[in-house]
Amino acid sequence: MVDEAPPLTLAPARVHEAEGPGRRAFALWQAARYEGPLIWALPAHAPHLPMLRGLPEDVGTRLHVLRPASEIDLMWSVEECLRSPSVALVIAEPDKPLSLIAGRRLQLAAEAGQTTGLMLIREGQGSYAAETRWHCAPLAGEGRDSTLHHWDLKKNKRGTTGFWTTNWNGKTAALHLVCAAGERDQPAQTSR
Repeated sequence: MVDEAPPLTLAPARVHEAEGPGRRAFALWQAARYEGPLIWALPAHAPHLPMLRGLPEDVGTRLHVLRPASEIDLMWSVEECLRSPSVALVIAEPDKPLSLIAGRRLQLAAEAGQTTGLMLIREGQGSYAAETRWHCAPLAGEGRDSTLHHWDLKKNKRGTTGFWTTNWNGKTAALHLVCAAGERDQPAQTSR
């Protein structure tokens, strides 16, 4: 019998990708699930930085933000962090699409360090070497909770794809999977 990982779990010692407007929320939720040091590499010109005091429980105290001067330095930093067995999760936001060679180098580094990587990419900029690719988007609308997210696993080298609607409060690693309309348990009908 093969043990299957819970839904939304990133395979360890591999590099994954997340795209879409909700990719940072997905990355923060993943960071809250890991124990140990966390690295987030952003381009030097990135206008938005993670606000450490506003992050989920304990993430801000373990998160190290890197702002390399160039894309080459960013990729080098990510590769070196992935090689470190003391790092739990490496999150990076490259400016340029990842080539097959760059993606493969990151996979080899992740395997060497037994570290998981998550590249936050723009849509259509993924690498063929990525283990998984997620499309992440917040769900907004009338009467909806602002913490609802739609996380779609578009690529998976080791299994099936799928999508989940989730409810995450942003404070802990606790996540609730939301049933699709019509699939919720209905109360038992009583006859009169």
